[in-house]
Order: sequence, then C-alpha cells, then structure tokens
Amino acid sequence: MTDLDATTLRTAYDNQIRPEIPDPAPAGVTVERDGPLVRVLGLDQRGFLTYRDLGGLAGTELDELIARQVEIFRRRGEAVEWKLNAHDEPADLADRLRAAGFVPEDEETVVISPVAPLAGAMPVLPEGVRLREVTGRDDLERIAAMERVVWQADRDQLVTGLAKEIAADPQSITVVVAEAADEVVSAGWVRYPTGTGFATLWGGSTLPKWRRRGIYRALVVHRARLAGQRDRTLLQVDASPQSRPILERLGFVPVTTTTPYVYTP
Repeated sequence: MTDLDATTLRTAYDNQIRPEIPDPAPAGVTVERDGPLVRVLGLDQRGFLTYRDLGGLAGTELDELIARQVEIFRRRGEAVEWKLNAHDEPADLADRLRAAGFVPEDEETVVISPVAPLAGAMPVLPEGVRLREVTGRDDLERIAAMERVVWQADRDQLVTGLAKEIAADPQSITVVVAEAADEVVSAGWVRYPTGTGFATLWGGSTLPKWRRRGIYRALVVHRARLAGQRDRTLLQVDASPQSRPILERLGFVPVTTTTPYVYTP
C-alpha cells in the first residue's frame, strides 16, 4: 500500500495493528479477553487494555466493562493503561474513563508512512557516531542508562521488557543503538507485528547534547531499511510532540491521536 490518504491509512492501522497484542507472548505475559477488550498482564510495570473497537458497547454496558477492569487491577494492586484513540467510539468514552478513575497522560499522534521511500535512503550520521543492532542485556542496560538521563526516571522495566521480547522471538524485534565511542547517545527499536504489512517504531530518545544532528532521522531510516528487508510496506509511530515534526518532514502522515488513560489503585 502506498496510498497516503489519512483515512485509508487509519483503516489499515485499525485493521492490522489493533488490538496491540504481543505475539508471541513473552515469558510471564498473560493475554485475557473480556468481550471486545484485550487485557495484557506482565508485559510492563502496569497492565495494558487494548481493542480494535468496542463492538458498539455504550451506556451501562460500557460502564460495567470499565468497572470490571478497575476491580481487577484494584485487587492486583497494579496500575493499568487503557489506550484510547481519538476516533474510538462512543464519543463519550474518555468521559466514562475519567468518571471511573482513569487519568489521561500525554497525548501522542499516530503517524504512518510507506516503507519504500525511507528504505531507499541512506542513514546520515554525525562524524564519530555509528549504528549497531544489539540483543544482549549489557547493551539493553546501556540504553536504560541513557534514557534515565533523558527522562530523569527509572528505566529498569525497559530492560526487562525488551529482554523478554528478544527471548520470546528474536525475529519479532530489532533494537538499534547510536554510539559515539563507548557512549550510547540514542536508541530505538522496530517491531514486526505478526500477520500485518506494518513495522512499528519505538524509542528514539537522544541525549540532549547530541540532538539536532540527524541521529533520530538516521535511526528512522535504518529501521525502515530493516522493515523493507522483511517485506513490510508501512511504518507506524506513536509520535511525541518532539518527534512528530521530524517524522512529518520524512513523509509520515498523521491519522489520529492516542492517549494513555491510567488507573492507579
């Protein structure tokens, strides 16, 4: 597919990416279904709720579905994220989530691009910086150390999560670091969802002193080349306000927004 119409791309995203279920499920991860909703446990520091659509649920039935998730995670003593897209129905879903105790976090923009134009480009890096694909825990720890500097927050769960995915299926994910000498200055990973034409891009955090030097762009291009080698035709990113302008300049098209609604017991 090369059609850049936002509605067509969003339909492909809904039909192929959603619901976002790990496949294969890493060790310790449980996937449960509750009507149209999929509940993922053990993948991250909090649970995850995903769906393609809610099958027309509204009113009392929808409130009961939401309340069941609150009760499950209240009993577990664990936070949970409900991933809400702007085009999800019913229109009052966000209001119902807030009424049940879910709190919205930062909004991101879902952007999509054809693989081919980016896969045909060459990554251009600053002098002294190289890209390297990694799988070992030592390198994952180095990525987490870099992200702790960027985000001023604990990133140990990132190491555990990526290690589980690599162990479950090394062909389902590629982790790439940008290094200057012995320092990881940026990192990103690409997932290849089973049974789709998509590859999805994640990460991209870059140390402040290395920003605005083309490293994030080079990571995108490198991962697009990897996607092309696997016959994927579309790239998808949940883009932060910082990365969205770069991605749009590279040809990505905004198709919707996504907001994590989080319930914390």
